[in-house]
Amino acid sequence: MSAPRLSEYAALLPTPFAVLGVRQTGYALAGLDFLPPDTPLRAATAPIVQRLARELDAYFADARHAWDLPLSIAGTPFRQRVWRAIAAIEPGTTRSYGDIARDLDSGARAVGQAVGDNPLPIVIPCHRVLAADGGLGGFMHGRTGFSLDIKRWLLRHEGLGV
Repeated sequence: MSAPRLSEYAALLPTPFAVLGVRQTGYALAGLDFLPPDTPLRAATAPIVQRLARELDAYFADARHAWDLPLSIAGTPFRQRVWRAIAAIEPGTTRSYGDIARDLDSGARAVGQAVGDNPLPIVIPCHRVLAADGGLGGFMHGRTGFSLDIKRWLLRHEGLGV
């Protein structure tokens, strides 16, 4: 699958570490992509994207912000279970791929694949999933050249000195 063209994003929003490409389906969020910081911005015009922009501001002001957005994400039943497990991880805490695998009666590699394919990073906080040894593990399958830097930033923002 090729990366979306900039014109395919409903908005291109600033974050402290990247530009966030926002995809929507109807009145729900369908995907978020981290783009290089020099990507031109495009304001949110759709109500759901404006709501996301407000929630992002709230999260960046207070890492304990609880997301409340309608989501429309496609995935196998297993991936949906993994993403629900990730969404349940509280801000400022982490879980390992193995912890989630045990909870779901699965393997850590399968969980890692689903975590990496998370279509809504930050909102579904895959940055809170670490390797068993406490290392960063991966993040978004390295889809950007600076994926681990984003994960480090998000974990520091939540008070985790990683």
